[in-house]
Parts: sequence; structure tokens; C-alpha cells
Amino acid sequence: MAIVIDSNIMYLQNRLNLSAEKLQMYQGRTVDQILEAEAAAGNQLAIELANELLSNPNLLIELFQLANPDNKLMILRGMDEKQLESFLPLMEKNDLVQGLNYFTQDKLLKMLEELPPEQLVKTVLELFSQEEVIQLMPEDQLDKLLTSTEIDKNKMLEHLKSIPPQYLAQIIESITGKTCEDMDTIDMVKQVGQFNPLEYNDALTNLQPTQKQQLVLSLVKQDPKLYQLFDPNAYTDMINKEKQKPEIVKAMHVIEEEHLLKMLQELPNDLMSIVITQIDTDVFAEQLIKEHPEIIAELLIA
Repeated sequence: MAIVIDSNIMYLQNRLNLSAEKLQMYQGRTVDQILEAEAAAGNQLAIELANELLSNPNLLIELFQLANPDNKLMILRGMDEKQLESFLPLMEKNDLVQGLNYFTQDKLLKMLEELPPEQLVKTVLELFSQEEVIQLMPEDQLDKLLTSTEIDKNKMLEHLKSIPPQYLAQIIESITGKTCEDMDTIDMVKQVGQFNPLEYNDALTNLQPTQKQQLVLSLVKQDPKLYQLFDPNAYTDMINKEKQKPEIVKAMHVIEEEHLLKMLQELPNDLMSIVITQIDTDVFAEQLIKEHPEIIAELLIA
């Protein structure tokens, strides 16, 4: 691999003790070409400098002007996927998040669906208020939560007491076929609790949509883990309809880094290289020396 990087020729002149004539001869050449030529000519300073590059991050940064993202990119483009991925865990989280912009919205939504449920819910609640989530959630998903065996029945009955009595009367009548005259809220909730499992689930799903929303909102506010009972695609459909990619990427800062890293590893190498150019320059140089000395050696071989 021959990597061509515009470099500080004056620095090389001083370090290698180059004459004005030699400097003129090397105009337009790159670091690797100059060092190779001087080493071949027996310039011991060139040999020492080449060796020092394998242990001195500051020298590496200065000689190859690594503070310039374009120069980082030219090095990164010569690496394979495994080499590139070794830099991602060393990046700041904000830079990882910005790298998500290189995915399409459809791809972002697909990756969100594949996240652990708690990570998806955290992202959703960055995009919407709790009230908005429940208002936008399809009714079949509300029914799924209301009839879930993961909700303690006694807790459900306690929350039912907040439903206006006329709506409680309607769901009881839908099951029994009888009116609820002379029954107060406590009595009606007690009767719902006495239904068999099938009747109990039917009663809950027979609530008016607005009352379902009220009941579900009350439940999830008390126990946010219940948000994980909704299907992932229900969330991503909601996001796709209501939000644009910049908003989605911004919200994804709440996702844990291990999951962000897995996402970014799905980028093609050319785009992953661009993302990595945002890495701290000192960290980049240290990683090159520590884990990829062969890359530095290739920089010095035309």
C-alpha cells in the first residue's frame, strides 16, 4: 500500500539535515518517498526517524499532519474492515452518534427494531412524550398490553377505578348483558375482578379507545417497563410517520455505546473510514503505533 500525504517538507529538511539542493530535488515528493530515498542513500538520520515513527505518537502526528481529517482518511482507506473496527471503541460517543447519519432512515429504523427493548424504549421516549406514545400507539397494541399476563390483576383493578363509571358500566354490560343500576365504581371494579379470564380480557378490550389510552398511560407511568410489551415495529412505524432522520439520530444518543458500535460496524468501509476521521488525533496516532505498526511501515514503503 502506498499512501500519499502532503507533509511538512521543512520539518523533514531539519530532521534529515537536507541541503537546499536536496530539498529542491524532493519538491513534490511525499514523506514515504523522501525517507526511503534518504535511507537508501545511507542517511542515518532517515533510518532513525523511520524507527522513531513506530514509537512516538507526536512525531507521527506532526510528520503526517494527522490533525487534518483528510490525512487520517487517506490512511484509513488503506485498512480492512477488522482494522477499521478497532478504532470505533476509542471514539467519543457524540462522534459515534453523528456517524449514524450515514445510514438511511429505513436502515436506522431496522436497527432500532433489533435493539434490546429497553434501548428502543429509551430512544422512543426521547422523540415523544409518554402521552404522545400512547395516543399514537395502535389499538391492538393497547389491547396487547391490557391483556398481558405480566400485569398484576390487582394493580389493573386499582387503575380501573380511575375510569369514569359510565364506561365501566358499558364493559360490564358487554359481558353480562345486564345493566349496572345502583352500582358504584368500587362495586363495578369488583365485578370485573370476578370475571373468568376470558371475560376479564374481553371487558378490558371492550373499553372505549380514549379510555384504553387513559388506562394504559396510567399503567406505564407507574411501571415504565411495561413499554417493552409493545411490538418493536409498532414503535418504528410511529417514528417513521412522525419524525425525520435528523431527529431520529439526535435521539439515539441515549443508546448504550456497545449497541452504537454494532450499528456502525454495518457501514461499508469507505463510510466507516469517514466516521473514524473524527477520532481524537492523539488517540488515533497511539492506536496506529500500538495495534497497527504494519500500517506505519506501509506508509514508509513506496
